[in-house]
Amino acid sequence: MNRELDYLKLLSKHYPTINAASKEIINLGAILELPKGTEHFLSDIHGEYEAFSHILRNGSGMIKKEIENIFGTSMKKSEKKSLATLIYYPEEKLDTIKEEETELEEWYKITLYRLVKVCRKVSASYTRSKVRKALPKDFSYILEELLHEKENNKEKYFNKIIKIIIEIDKADDFIIALSKLIQRLIIDRVHIIGDIYDRGPAAEKIMDLLLNYHSVDIQWGNHDIVWMGAASGGVACIANALRVSLRYGNLDTVENGYGINLFPLATLANEVYGDDDCKEFKPIVKEDEHSEKEMKLISKMQKAITIIQLKLEAKIIKKYPEFNMEDRLLLDKINFENGTIKIDDKIYKLKDMNFPTINREDVFKLSEEEEEVIKKLKTSFMNSEKLQKHVRFLFSNGSMYLKYNSNLLYHGCIPMDENGNFKEMRLKGEKYKGKALMNAIERYVRDGYFNKTENEDKDYGKSIMWYLWLGINSPLFGKKKMATFESYFLDDKEIKKEEKNPYYKYRDEEKYAVKILKEFGLEPEKAHIINGHVPVQAKKGENPLKAGGKLLVIDGGLTAAYQRTTGIAGYTLICDSKGLVIAAHEPFTSRQTAIDEEKDIISTKVILENADDMQSIRDTDAGKNISKQIEFLKHLLFAYRKGLIREKI
Repeated sequence: MNRELDYLKLLSKHYPTINAASKEIINLGAILELPKGTEHFLSDIHGEYEAFSHILRNGSGMIKKEIENIFGTSMKKSEKKSLATLIYYPEEKLDTIKEEETELEEWYKITLYRLVKVCRKVSASYTRSKVRKALPKDFSYILEELLHEKENNKEKYFNKIIKIIIEIDKADDFIIALSKLIQRLIIDRVHIIGDIYDRGPAAEKIMDLLLNYHSVDIQWGNHDIVWMGAASGGVACIANALRVSLRYGNLDTVENGYGINLFPLATLANEVYGDDDCKEFKPIVKEDEHSEKEMKLISKMQKAITIIQLKLEAKIIKKYPEFNMEDRLLLDKINFENGTIKIDDKIYKLKDMNFPTINREDVFKLSEEEEEVIKKLKTSFMNSEKLQKHVRFLFSNGSMYLKYNSNLLYHGCIPMDENGNFKEMRLKGEKYKGKALMNAIERYVRDGYFNKTENEDKDYGKSIMWYLWLGINSPLFGKKKMATFESYFLDDKEIKKEEKNPYYKYRDEEKYAVKILKEFGLEPEKAHIINGHVPVQAKKGENPLKAGGKLLVIDGGLTAAYQRTTGIAGYTLICDSKGLVIAAHEPFTSRQTAIDEEKDIISTKVILENADDMQSIRDTDAGKNISKQIEFLKHLLFAYRKGLIREKI
């Protein structure tokens, strides 16, 4: 009772009177009855900034749907298409329209009316207070008046405002403000189910976009964690991040995006592999993306960093035997005399035997030149202001998993053994599995970044981030091995196979999805697992719905590198007050094509669940918190009325 009274005294500072507390109870009670906000789920973006930006701008087709619902047959199809493009790309589209439109003033008037109408519709699910906070400062008062004109019966006033906006040459600015407000209001919250980095060319632009997004959370993917480890100063993570970037010829993010100086690596690569064509390290790029000279240098750099990576990884594997990764120690299995390697009692012929930086007496030791290169790269990663800013955002808005509105979100898997039980892993001598494993891993990851002292705890945290990238029991990787060495140096297809964790076999069955949901404290009857990481092979008939609809996989191949496998360009999931909808997207051509030809991403939507009753905020996690607030405010009213706390009038 005393503890509650102490809390109520603190609460009374915000609500000093009976009237103030009563007003807030009424306000919060009204909020509970509003429709649940629309959630947007995306995964495995892999640097595809233009496609990702477009999907955010169009709300996975939600804006086009609202335009159709509002205007129906009262607008031509071409007009609706043009209005949608204007909302997605207002600045660019206005430039085109002003060049082509002969009756510009009339166009402004019609367009402003239409935009206000769309904005009214998408803002209807929010409180006035929330809409007010989203309004651009320059036009906040006018926009608020226009959005609520009907309620105030001010049609003439509305018309006058529109006329003045056009007369004073502010129509462009107003159209841009309205379009961005519609984009802002169409989606209440975005969930990124991992893998923002690698493959595509502009991960840093995606991070900039997310930094300024109104409401977002991120569940870390294995491609994110390796960059987080690199930013923490983990040299094995640095080597891996650079190797993957070089493999896909993706140097824009590294050099231009984050200002990482690759000159020392390029110099080393040229010196030690001068006459080596490094053909097994030729980057996977579009034709004519790089010149022949650039391709040769990138190939050499990739080989140089790969050898450095294999040496650095050996140090971690030997230091932490609990990682159980001794099978990844391969350089010492090479027979340098006859060009073979022995793996699991089988002899394989190596495709490449040019190892000028490997000391045969101590194969895992870095050469002096390699030591110097990795030292400079570490300094560059740790001093990249933009990278550090982005990684801090990944920590502040991210986690290993998230429970949100009866959904369990995680990127990879919950490791299982062959019998479908949660797989145990030993961390610092303690055994963990299931939810406890995810929680323990996250604690160590955060220590690896935020611990500013170079001690054993920080080293372990950095090593855990590397392990999460490729470890046998990593929830973010989910495979028995990452066959880096085999893919570069061996021809045998069987040895290159990366066997998946049994989770991927069992996740098709409903009872295992139920088991996972219970492990994380969710009610299976109304909960779902939202999963990414492994692309859904739609062209082979694979369904993103698994486990009787309890588990949804939304990695459909947004990045071009996966589209040959998947046959589509990604899935996104939309959860609103009416239920769940999954959208399958066709490949995105380009931003310029979307503007010039008004070509939207073609999306096929499938309704997964229809709510019997429209869900309100009362049904969400936020609603539960609001209900608790109301209860405490009622207790405060009681305390005022009984004289336990005095009003401050």
